[in-house]
Amino acid sequence: MDRPRPARLRHARHARAGTSRPHGVARLLPARELECGVFAEARYGGDAGKGCGVSAKYSFNLASEDRRRADLPRKILIAQNDTETVAHITLKLLAFLIFWRPRLQLETNLHQDDIPFVPDLAQLDYQLRPALWVECGECSVAKLHKLAVKCHDAEIWVVKRSPAEVEQLRLAMKKAELRENRYNLLALDSELFNEVCGLVQQRNDVTLFTCDFDPPKLQFDFNGLWFDAEFSVLRF
Repeated sequence: MDRPRPARLRHARHARAGTSRPHGVARLLPARELECGVFAEARYGGDAGKGCGVSAKYSFNLASEDRRRADLPRKILIAQNDTETVAHITLKLLAFLIFWRPRLQLETNLHQDDIPFVPDLAQLDYQLRPALWVECGECSVAKLHKLAVKCHDAEIWVVKRSPAEVEQLRLAMKKAELRENRYNLLALDSELFNEVCGLVQQRNDVTLFTCDFDPPKLQFDFNGLWFDAEFSVLRF
């Protein structure tokens, strides 16, 4: 089990002077893909929202200057239910940028009786089985254990807002003797996360410039402010 390197994130609190927002080269996804997963409002009210009404909807206009993510969709909508915080919306947005790949979906209903959960983010294979499963924020150790059993071929990630939260989860997983070398934990920086969270509006503009895992680095413009961040990754 690898211990995480300390997360060091750098971010600028000012817009980059003398530059205009690039339009990027993201393509618009086919309508079927949008309905199946990228546009979250098409799926809220399913299993993800049972007992919870939609209290707000947030739109994010996306552009990409990262050639590896040139097919980032031009827009995503994320609905906020009555029990959900803006912080959770922000976590899902940042995770969407970090983990973007073809067929990535937001809170898609798997319609599989043997998997009684709805992921925050997921990529399904061509047999409609989870190949990637991402949990954002709170996630119990018991749920992680069940995911490893039910989604035995899936890459499982948990995204937290700070290294302290990741360490707390790691200790709980160790105490519960969860299977090692099976999970991935990603920690953002709490100061940066809180700043981005405070900038979230009903309509937002995001331009992704760089996202790397070796070393972990994320560069993006959010509503006119430039962020240059390092995040940390732990393999459990």
